[in-house]
Amino acid sequence: MIDRIALILVIIGAVNWGSIGLFQFDIVSWIFGGQGAVVSRIIYTLVALGGIWCISLLFRENEVLTAKSGGNSDKDNN
Repeated sequence: MIDRIALILVIIGAVNWGSIGLFQFDIVSWIFGGQGAVVSRIIYTLVALGGIWCISLLFRENEVLTAKSGGNSDKDNN
């Protein structure tokens, strides 16, 4: 559950950074009243925390694939 929330936050951040890079337009600050607005700063902080959490995804084994294969790797099947 936390992984999905973190991924959603990272996607929001990626779309926002893409709009800044391509169009010089900050969607979050536009929606919530500027970069200094409290709500904007909360969103930026949540996106940053989501990004930090997603770093852990790089170092974890995929539980879904492990569960479906019954714990066997491709090496066992060859």
